[in-house]
Amino acid sequence: MCYDIKTKLETQLKRAKHYNNQRWIEELENKLKPYLDKDINHASGFMHPTVLIYTSEKPFEPQPYQWGLVPSWVKDDNQKNLIWNKTINARRETMFEKPSFKAAAKSKHCIVYVDGFFEHHHYKGKTYPFYIYRSDNQPMALAGLYDQWVNRQTGEVFNTFTIVTTRANELMSKIHNSPKLAEPRMPVILKDDACEDWLSNKDENIANKVLLPFSDEKLKAHTVAPLRGKLALGDVPEASEPFAYEELKWAI
Repeated sequence: MCYDIKTKLETQLKRAKHYNNQRWIEELENKLKPYLDKDINHASGFMHPTVLIYTSEKPFEPQPYQWGLVPSWVKDDNQKNLIWNKTINARRETMFEKPSFKAAAKSKHCIVYVDGFFEHHHYKGKTYPFYIYRSDNQPMALAGLYDQWVNRQTGEVFNTFTIVTTRANELMSKIHNSPKLAEPRMPVILKDDACEDWLSNKDENIANKVLLPFSDEKLKAHTVAPLRGKLALGDVPEASEPFAYEELKWAI
């Protein structure tokens, strides 16, 4: 699962800057000014934040999309609100079958660049948040799906995305141990050489070859301050900094 992320503006724009010239980047940044207010130090998918993503239609130009996929077939605002919190993540194993995701799985792939993500660990009846990131401190390229929904009553256009998840690797199996789940999960972190395949190929067999658990040897994790409730720090840089829990010292 992946319900909480950290993604700096520099991270979201890195792909565009790598593939395009500086003049174009300046024009792009001017175009995207409404979405470039600040870094996202911690955001929950249930708040439906706007993130710059790269779609199969525009693989080198970041586009502002809201987290939580709203399928194009949704009829009205009521149905949108009922489904929105249920589409934060899409399971790799079922996304080609589920009504909410199957159209996007077959034709609309995207990449969501983040610095890292947060996950909760269960220990003796309590939950403890962890921050997970690449050991080389490079951005994570998360596999996603996207879609566009138009409100028929107002004409308003909603561009939305979801993050694809897969079975957990060894590290994430230790962290993501919720007793309510059948198995531990993690977001699909694409290998560097798999990004273009994910964006350009829509075949289910190809997708299954690239949507694999990321090597736990290439990840690091540490506990952080609470993400929920009165003690939560909120969307501040300190949200991903190490925070020790004495009772959890020997749990992982």
